[in-house]
Amino acid sequence: MSDVSAPLGSQGPAFPLGARHVLAHRVTAAELAPVAALLGSSDPALSSRSAATLMTRLLVSRFPGPGTRLLREDFRFAGQLLADEEVELSAEVAGIAAPGVLAIACQVRKPDGTVVLDGMAEVIPPSAVPATADLPFDIQPRRMLQILLGRCRALPPLPTAIVHPCDAASLEGAFLAARQGLIRPILVGPEARIRAAAEEAGLDLAGVEIVATPHSHASAEQAVALVGQGRAAALMKGSLHTDELLGAALTHEAGLRTERRVSHAFVMDAPLYPRLLIITDAAVNIAPDLEAKADIVRNALRLAAAIGIELPRVALLAAVETVTPRMPSTIEAAALCKMAERGQIMGGILDGPLAFDNAVSEAAVKAKGIVSPVAGRADILVVPEIESGNMLAKQLALLGGAESAGIVLGLRVPVALTSRSDDATSRLASAALLRLMAG
Repeated sequence: MSDVSAPLGSQGPAFPLGARHVLAHRVTAAELAPVAALLGSSDPALSSRSAATLMTRLLVSRFPGPGTRLLREDFRFAGQLLADEEVELSAEVAGIAAPGVLAIACQVRKPDGTVVLDGMAEVIPPSAVPATADLPFDIQPRRMLQILLGRCRALPPLPTAIVHPCDAASLEGAFLAARQGLIRPILVGPEARIRAAAEEAGLDLAGVEIVATPHSHASAEQAVALVGQGRAAALMKGSLHTDELLGAALTHEAGLRTERRVSHAFVMDAPLYPRLLIITDAAVNIAPDLEAKADIVRNALRLAAAIGIELPRVALLAAVETVTPRMPSTIEAAALCKMAERGQIMGGILDGPLAFDNAVSEAAVKAKGIVSPVAGRADILVVPEIESGNMLAKQLALLGGAESAGIVLGLRVPVALTSRSDDATSRLASAALLRLMAG
């Protein structure tokens, strides 16, 4: 996919009559599937309706861009859309529908001239172009990216060691973060494999520092050494196992340990929840005891402050909301609340034990008669152990459509544990977390 013309408004909020934006895009099967599911039919004759989704995305992500308010769309459809098919999307300011409202002529056309979508949209354009205005078209400028990139906008790029980036996905994520001004990547790994991955991804390595190593273990050790030398201020996982990277970072020789327990946190943007959610720990601590959970909470509170949550509400999760000796997680939750009361944990409001529904649903709280400043409005979910946390985070992502970004906390420098299955949005958001946590 490629932009044929730059989005107007990058120098200001004006969108004059005749201003036009054109985008070449290759249709994916994932873009056709939701409409087929909504209509309950995979009839190819209905596939052109997916063009409306593409056009709406163009309006809110490119022209006029993020912050656009859609008032009306009146589209006519023809032909079919097929996966892997090239189309051209165009939007042109055709007039003023009302004070402050633009009338935009919209069209989706195939290379042979077939018009799949044609019509008009009425929108209120954004008063200013936000930080997500120049993101690739396949990245959705949803709430999490808006918040994270907006907070990073005034910060300089962070020197970041990309550990063993020997596949296209690792390199693409690092380059995308670099183009957004979040990081200055230092590629640490076997040079021949890195260059092969770059060629596969169509990336130019000119001007990018490469620190050559023979294998993944050496990549992790060398990346950690770059931090010790002051050449890198953060670590980002490439195509190596998590335990290889953390194993190198946690050695005494690395000098990255602090007095805090190391923990992992997901920042998640669930479409049906009115705020970002931090879930911890779902990736590092298998069965944390009370002392470890206290540090997990402290790390999460620091992360919450970095992403702009002024007084985070922390829900200590269990299967029930009552304290019972038969369920140790409820006793530990109660103890953590008492620790917060005594000033041993500071920077947020803690409550627990709380079942998941009581933590995030105000309706459930009302039905059960729970009185709590946290229940129904949690910003941070502290899970009992890794299994429940890992399943919760993956269920929100895969079944709930949540976007996620992950980061390791408690070391002298932040560490992004991106996964091979992470999409570009997740990798970019994880890089933004790196930048914010590095200060």
